[in-house]
Amino acid sequence: MFSFKVSCRRHGGFTLIELLIVLSIVGILASIAVPSYQRSLIKAREAVLMEDLYQMRRAIDGYFADHIRYPDSLEELVEGKYLRDIPPDPFTKSSETWEVVPPSPGLEGEIADGAVEDVRSGSDLVGLNGIPYREW
Repeated sequence: MFSFKVSCRRHGGFTLIELLIVLSIVGILASIAVPSYQRSLIKAREAVLMEDLYQMRRAIDGYFADHIRYPDSLEELVEGKYLRDIPPDPFTKSSETWEVVPPSPGLEGEIADGAVEDVRSGSDLVGLNGIPYREW
């Protein structure tokens, strides 16, 4: 009876080639995922912008319905409890950059009282739909 002793030596780590292969796979996956992540961030900011504009325009309309005039500023909407606070523009990250649109002349050429008929973003950027955020 012969007895052979087989010696298997276990390696404690990875070879350089194995590490390079894993790092290159991770790099390829990251280069695919980052643009998708950036696009989803922009979409989320656009959704916040649309909701903020909707809520502020709704507050302006509510103020006009109650007082038969437009507010003189966005701060007047906060003081009148039509808004809790002026939200920051998601692209400029400031609540001071909102652009207010004054009232336009009515049917008889009269301009309504107040200074804020509409509100727009103060950002110079262009949306994913090709329309500048100032025109939303």
